[in-house]
Amino acid sequence: MDDNNRADTPVTVIGLGPMGQASAGAFLKAGHPTTVWNRTASKADQLVARGARLAPTVGDALGTGSLTIICVADYQVVYELLGASDVELAGTTLVNLTSGDSAQAREAARWAERRGARYLDGAVMAIPPAIGTPEAVILHSGPRSDFEAHKPALDALGTLTYLGADHGLASLYDVAGLAMMWSVLNAWLQGTALLRTAGIDAATYAPFAQQLATVVATWLPGYAEQIDSGSFPAEVSALETDARAMDHLIAESEAVGVNAELPRWIKAMADRAIAAGHGGEQYPVLIEEFGKPRTP
Repeated sequence: MDDNNRADTPVTVIGLGPMGQASAGAFLKAGHPTTVWNRTASKADQLVARGARLAPTVGDALGTGSLTIICVADYQVVYELLGASDVELAGTTLVNLTSGDSAQAREAARWAERRGARYLDGAVMAIPPAIGTPEAVILHSGPRSDFEAHKPALDALGTLTYLGADHGLASLYDVAGLAMMWSVLNAWLQGTALLRTAGIDAATYAPFAQQLATVVATWLPGYAEQIDSGSFPAEVSALETDARAMDHLIAESEAVGVNAELPRWIKAMADRAIAAGHGGEQYPVLIEEFGKPRTP
């Protein structure tokens, strides 16, 4: 039986911030012999009490097993820790859960491979308390064979999603998810601010907003087909009609003394698309504007 497929596969966790501690705890709970290392050794105390081994150095930590999770402040710290003269990476599979961008992930993969390590980049779409539960979605990108070899151990962290061989995909999905999250929250805050001027509190508005967000989410697959085909027939509403509603939102916000920057920004995007001849097409045609760098 392949050691990587055993439930007791040894795992090393480097970096014991909240996410690193949660990850190490999940591996311990799943029965994996777990070695940990952190610059501030005291952060390992609770994990050691649960059975983890505290390694004295990063090099020693890497020598305990073939699977190493690293979750530190940034990619520069990854290089500082793993590039030390006493660290041997050959034969190790690194799963980097450090936040960064796609270019950094691709460069880190090349860096690790030059040193004889296998490399998977990852992104955690969850808060630390969710780690180890199905609610924690963990994104991975890199060679499928490396992902499949260590999936049984990585399953301890939550629900795994493999995105593809491009090491940068996990980071790209991560920031795309953040864009979605913040856009939904900002829209809700805009609406909440408007309704508060009439004495409606956030708790009263939230169920209606949640229902509307759910309905809008059902539009995404159809809109995605339009984007991928490059054809935007106005099956529901033309962009020029939406733009008139945007004017109404801006006017209402200004009339009741609510910040109108967000709707004005959206309207400016729509105006540019309409000026380019897309007024009769459906809202997803704005992908053309989102896909352009903003010139000063």
